[in-house]
Amino acid sequence: MTRLLALLGALSISFSAIFVRLADVSPATAAFFRATYAIPALLVIYRLAGEDERSGRDRWLALLSGFFLGIDLALWHHSIRLIGAGLATVLANVQVVFVGLAAWVLYREQPTRLSVMTLPVVFTGVAFMSGLGRPEAFGDDPLGGTVFGVLSGVSYAGFLLIFRASSRGLGPGVGPLLDATVGTALVSLAVGAFETDFSLGLTWPEHGWLLALAIIVQVGGWLLIAAALPRLPALETSVALLLQPMATLLWAALIFAEALSTLQWTGVAMVLGGVAMLSLRGSVERPVGASLPP
Repeated sequence: MTRLLALLGALSISFSAIFVRLADVSPATAAFFRATYAIPALLVIYRLAGEDERSGRDRWLALLSGFFLGIDLALWHHSIRLIGAGLATVLANVQVVFVGLAAWVLYREQPTRLSVMTLPVVFTGVAFMSGLGRPEAFGDDPLGGTVFGVLSGVSYAGFLLIFRASSRGLGPGVGPLLDATVGTALVSLAVGAFETDFSLGLTWPEHGWLLALAIIVQVGGWLLIAAALPRLPALETSVALLLQPMATLLWAALIFAEALSTLQWTGVAMVLGGVAMLSLRGSVERPVGASLPP
């Protein structure tokens, strides 16, 4: 049952970029309503989940992680606009690289030999995904979309590191997700002030897709993953999460006919292969006697 929940969670979040593209609203608008529509549902689940004994520090950390998620989503949604749902989702998964680099800098966790060998492969794949200026490359602006995608991976890594630290306290698992979602809504609203096409107006069917994004992805997908993955071995966890970008590539091809160039497909294979190696084998090793990061 736990494996099934993990797979269902990964499949749920694989529709994230699809719903964003179907909604066809500004990046900050999609991020804001993804969070805002999710908050009431998360609040109901939170009230039913029981007493929350987390410290004030943990709650503030969860809120802070939401700020990073809001920035990540705004950047990622720009990437989706410029390079398509499939490539943007693959690029966001380079967060594995940046989480490893952060662990090296912050926690003195030394990179493994495998990670040192894999990083050039991953970033070469990222370059290939940009199309290298070739006319057959898919996307309105493949280079710009790639840059936004990599930057979203950096922000997503920040979210994951802080969210993990905020989730160590006692209390229902929905609590940190609720706090992070509130933070996402706040920062998305702030980012929207700098977007000329940011809108709080309700239109159909755009907001139907945004509601699906909130309920299926932000609430359902994340709660399934939060419940299942801590109970799975690391190998199965990594395989389950890698299902997301692969499924998104499939949905994007079927729904939007996103036809990547041969060079871009090569880049996708290099990035996903490198991310898989780093996820399965680990990118860092802790020094002897070192404690786990918070």
